[in-house]
Amino acid sequence: MSPSYKSPARTAKSAALYPAACAVIPAGVNSTARARFSGWDPYPLFIDHGTGAHLFDVDGNRYIDYLLGLGPMLLGHRPPRVTAAVVKVIQERGTVFALPTADEAVLARRIIGAIPSIEQLRLCNTGTEAVIYALRLARTFTGRRKIIRFEGMYHGFSDGVYWSKHPRLEDAGPDARPVPVAQGPGVPAAIADELIILPWNDVGALREAIAREGDQIAAVLTEAVMCNTGCILPESGYLEAMRELTQARGILLIYDEVITGFRLGLAGAQGRYGIRPDLTVFAKGLGGGFPIAALGGRRDILSLASDGTVSIAGTYTANTIAVAAALAALDELQAPGAYEALEKRCETLYAGLERIFHDARLGAHVVGVGPVMQVWFAERPIRNYRDATRYASHERFRLWWEGMLDRGILFHPHAFENLFVSFAHSDDDVEATLAAAGRVARDLAAGA
Repeated sequence: MSPSYKSPARTAKSAALYPAACAVIPAGVNSTARARFSGWDPYPLFIDHGTGAHLFDVDGNRYIDYLLGLGPMLLGHRPPRVTAAVVKVIQERGTVFALPTADEAVLARRIIGAIPSIEQLRLCNTGTEAVIYALRLARTFTGRRKIIRFEGMYHGFSDGVYWSKHPRLEDAGPDARPVPVAQGPGVPAAIADELIILPWNDVGALREAIAREGDQIAAVLTEAVMCNTGCILPESGYLEAMRELTQARGILLIYDEVITGFRLGLAGAQGRYGIRPDLTVFAKGLGGGFPIAALGGRRDILSLASDGTVSIAGTYTANTIAVAAALAALDELQAPGAYEALEKRCETLYAGLERIFHDARLGAHVVGVGPVMQVWFAERPIRNYRDATRYASHERFRLWWEGMLDRGILFHPHAFENLFVSFAHSDDDVEATLAAAGRVARDLAAGA
């Protein structure tokens, strides 16, 4: 790792703010992904403001932003109509009532209308909350206790699933049959008995686990596209096989579409790939930059919450800010041609990057679907977490990140995160990004 940024003078104010923040905030930040040990080394950038597809740090540097708050800013920063809707509802109505508003059902109907697998839904505050409730419903509905989840995926920070996200391979067991590894201390060890950890993109491993323990498995919890170890696409037939195997044994299929929901189209990844899960969790793409999540799915499963058999609670759930933001965001997302224009822009960006890497002979390839992608500096395809750990060069990615940052292009410094494209990115932003990428690629090829 580089001991400093490529041009540290550009971020002198961030450097000065960081020690003061560390004095009162552990690690100086309020989320792990912003910490120095997550790649923001030697200090995270301190941001002043964002507008559209651009961020401005406290030193006055302007960046074309592909970090996008780790995903929520699908419409860009401060989208005018969403911002106006939120201001209006605060000024005219209030924020939290502990009683329903009519707008909650309006939002539910619009989500149900967009996603074929959703018959009923409950709103939540975060993806983590929604996953907790999804698993609670699944265990109650099936009467079983075990959950299958996949190595390299992240489903929130609750004790029940904060396992085997990015484990050390020496702790994680054999490739074909990983063992649960807690993300850190403080997670009760007994939870391991309720988890079956599998490799992604391995139908055989899934089939074997279901044959072995199917009568004890309540649910398979998965992303349709792995978006928490870079961007890893499902291999042909994999998602279809997962649906068939779970359905045959009465195992619920839960899609975590916190990242892919509303990002890969109005119907998310499940719409793109033509799969109908039993339950789905949404969050980041739904709120136009404001915190909101949703848990939806089959009516017979969600009905467990109708009489309180399964409690789904939350003081701030369905607050007027979140609901107004989501309704305004859906107005933007449902505009005719919106996704088609975004996809075209992404195709231009991805094809341009591929051409740049090929011409520079850097041994890198771009993997993306819709407006989420990652660059893998690897000589072979990456199909699961262990491939990413063994074959992707984090050192080369860091140099790539430093060079792009120095030229005003911002994304996360860790190769296991993603680059996100927003509806606010313009053709000029893409052109400027490719111009910067070309210069950085030439520098890397020359060893500069």
